[in-house]
Amino acid sequence: MSVNQTTVGDDMAAESKAESKAAKGDRTDMVGKALGLLVLLGDEPRGASAAEISRRADLPFSTTYRLLGSLTRDGFVDYEADGRRYHLGLRIFQLGQRVSNHHGFAGTAMPVLRRVTEQTGEATILSVRDGHHHLTVNKVDGPQMFRVTSDPGHLGSLHTTAVGKALVAFAEDSERERLLEELDLEPLTERSITDRDVFRAEIDKVRRQGFAVMDEENETGMRAVAVPLFNSQGHAFASLATAVPVFRLSLEALIAHVPLLQEAAAELSARLPQR
Repeated sequence: MSVNQTTVGDDMAAESKAESKAAKGDRTDMVGKALGLLVLLGDEPRGASAAEISRRADLPFSTTYRLLGSLTRDGFVDYEADGRRYHLGLRIFQLGQRVSNHHGFAGTAMPVLRRVTEQTGEATILSVRDGHHHLTVNKVDGPQMFRVTSDPGHLGSLHTTAVGKALVAFAEDSERERLLEELDLEPLTERSITDRDVFRAEIDKVRRQGFAVMDEENETGMRAVAVPLFNSQGHAFASLATAVPVFRLSLEALIAHVPLLQEAAAELSARLPQR
């Protein structure tokens, strides 16, 4: 074989490897984009159209439409033909249930939450932190007609909720400081904390008293009290709350449930896998 033939052969092999690497990169990138669409749909309880999802994801419509088609075919997304809207599918629910079972939230936590609800007559909620949000992993509604809307799988703000404040206040020191600096203090009601210095003072108060409260800061007409679940290092890996409509319990009456919540939190801390 001549020198020129060898050079051409090497160039073709290198080009083939580069194309293969690029193709793998494209596939990996498409997986990331598809997962991003699922995250966006998780923030849309009423669903969204392909055009809306495309705008929010900052992706070409054709790419978004193709990815949604693949996700729908595999059961990760449902398509509502009447409204031309996409929703998270049952496959996501199944995976979520497996994660919940793996972490002990279903079998271990639910009996404790039910016992707290039996004693308070109100909703009991267990949450963990997911980045700059809290994620509801379990909830037991009270016997009353008025339901709390934070169902399992719900992503909520850290700065406007009792569970979120407890997670921030008792996070590891450097993580707490990062959250205090980075959280977007978007107002959800006229009572939401939007000033960073005020929020820092609120978190200091939560650390001193050992519990957090929400008084119509996240949803008008609702209040809640929450306590942390501590890991072996003394940092919160979850938080437990009682939530009520304002017409049913005063803030003082709600805070009276703190010892019960703390007892339940200590039991859950001992029984749940700590993240």
